[in-house]
Amino acid sequence: MHDVRDGFGINAAAVLGGCILVGLALGGWLLGNQIKATRLADRYVTVKGLVERTVKSDSAVWPVTFKETGNDLQQVYAKSEEDRAAVLKFFADQGIGSQEISLGQIQVTDKQANEYGNNAGVGPRYIVQQTVTVSSGDVDKIAKAGQKTAQLLQAGIIVVGGYGQGIRYIFNGLNALKPDMITEATKNARASADRFAADSGSQVGSIRSANQGVFSISAADAGSGVGPGEDGGASTNPDASIMKKVRVVATIDYYLSR
Repeated sequence: MHDVRDGFGINAAAVLGGCILVGLALGGWLLGNQIKATRLADRYVTVKGLVERTVKSDSAVWPVTFKETGNDLQQVYAKSEEDRAAVLKFFADQGIGSQEISLGQIQVTDKQANEYGNNAGVGPRYIVQQTVTVSSGDVDKIAKAGQKTAQLLQAGIIVVGGYGQGIRYIFNGLNALKPDMITEATKNARASADRFAADSGSQVGSIRSANQGVFSISAADAGSGVGPGEDGGASTNPDASIMKKVRVVATIDYYLSR
């Protein structure tokens, strides 16, 4: 008499064996892919794509600060007001409109009132200082006017120099440039990777990682280069230059395959 349980045992063993074979095959496929991925991850190239654009500033800010000193506050203030009128006339003569001019607050310093000063008794007691600021989109006009500031000195107006003084030229169109520059930098990086792969007998694969870099704005005549620590661009102060150089360096890792 045939035992049904024997048939069930044979079928179960066959199913188990099939599962084992499928498991071994799947495990081998996964292991092979893992090894392939590991080898691929070990082979990549890091390249940089540099893009530079020369642009012209679209606005200028020019603060002119002047001061008068003396021991009679009323006289010092009156002379400071005369200076302000002379500065405003100078700007008007250069074609700078009143809508482009803003007047700052008058600053009065009494050195004798400064209890912490060591030179309260040295020189004039009062210092009256004012600032007239020009903001204009006509950078050429402002640059031309800036070449004539000697006229203020000839008129006896003491113009304060130092940090924050002088004409600052500004470029406001960076956001409009970014998309095209990033695309071009990526293309340049890919071209560098293709050249490297051709020289090494490899092929460029997908992107492993990418860093678009930081956009920098420098004076147009500032030096440039691609190298360690140079992604920030040149250190030349860009504010003093009408023409500027916008720069970005994209750093991309590409996988390499045989």
